[in-house]
This record gives sequence, C-alpha cells and structure tokens, in this order.
Amino acid sequence: MATRGFTGRRPPRPVEERLPPGQYLTEDFPVLQLGPTPRIDLARWSFTLSHGAKPLKRWTWAEFEGLPRTRWQGDIHCVTKWSKFDTAWEGVSIDDLLAAAGIAAPTAFLLAEGYDDYTTNVPVADLVGGRGMVATAYAGAPIPPDHGGPARLLVPHLYFWKSAKWVKGLRFTAKDEAGFWELRGYHMYGDPWREQRFTDD
Repeated sequence: MATRGFTGRRPPRPVEERLPPGQYLTEDFPVLQLGPTPRIDLARWSFTLSHGAKPLKRWTWAEFEGLPRTRWQGDIHCVTKWSKFDTAWEGVSIDDLLAAAGIAAPTAFLLAEGYDDYTTNVPVADLVGGRGMVATAYAGAPIPPDHGGPARLLVPHLYFWKSAKWVKGLRFTAKDEAGFWELRGYHMYGDPWREQRFTDD
C-alpha cells in the first residue's frame, strides 16, 4: 500500500488536464542555460533571416520594434519537466516577419541562432500560422537577460529548449538539421504531449 508521501498528491483535475505527461506545475520561472548570460547592446543588436549563408533581410532593434506586434498567453513546458501556466508574451510573429521581408519561407526547415552560438531546429510549419514569434516582452515588461532578452524565439507548443534565448536570426535550411541539443541526444521535434524528450522517444 502506497502512502501519500510516497506517491505525492495528484494535482486538481483542471491542472492535470493542462499538464503534458511527466510534467509538474511551477509558479516560478526557472533559469536554465549553457553558460554566462550574454549582455547585448541594443545599438548593435540585429536580427537576420537567411537562406543558408545568404542573408534575406536584416533589422536593427529600432526597425524590429517598429514591426507589427502580437500578444500570446498560454502554457509553456520545459524538457526538465516543469510547466508554467498562463505566461504572457509580446513580440513579432513569424508570419509578420516574413511579410515584412516580402518573402515566403524558402524551405520547410530552419535553425534558430542565438548570440551565444546556440542553435535549435524547428520546422517552418511550427512557426507560421500564428504558432511562433520572436518575443521581446514578457508579462508586460522587456524580457530580462536571464530569460533570453532582449529577444527570444517563442514556440510554446514544443518543449522550451526550442524557444531559443538571445535569438539573432533564423536560417532556413535545405533539410532538418540538428541544433545544439539535438546533436547531443535530444529529440529532433520535441512535442511535450508525446514526451519527445530524447532521440528515441
């Protein structure tokens, strides 16, 4: 017979229904990263869309802040098993980025690239149609550096390692190329509801 102390207390049903398998709810916003937090001078910040090595469109911070703004509120899920509900973000949707650049996505895949040299792969289909943005605000304020500010990718329906911090560009690739964690055994897609944490999941 198991005791409550051994099994833990089940969350209320409305909470449980929002938690993907293996996740627990946190009120905090844990900070996880590979190394030191980059401190990025907005006067030198830029964001670039590229196709392989070819730049397609580049924005300065002032130009980027002038693009149409999108808000999103919902739940996020980290591969380390925490989930946070009702997070509120604001930024530029990938749809609006492509429209501002005057292009359609040239391939079906891309790598998000960060100022810390981090990369992660995301299918274009998981970013367009209102599914992804480059966020510059969280909870009504600029994103703090520890959480990826001044700008981070937001792909909330995938595990949060796909929402690259300190993002500086999206590079379209001819095939689905693995990024930093994918090369080290993480899943190429990362769906929390299917528990796609590692390569063979």
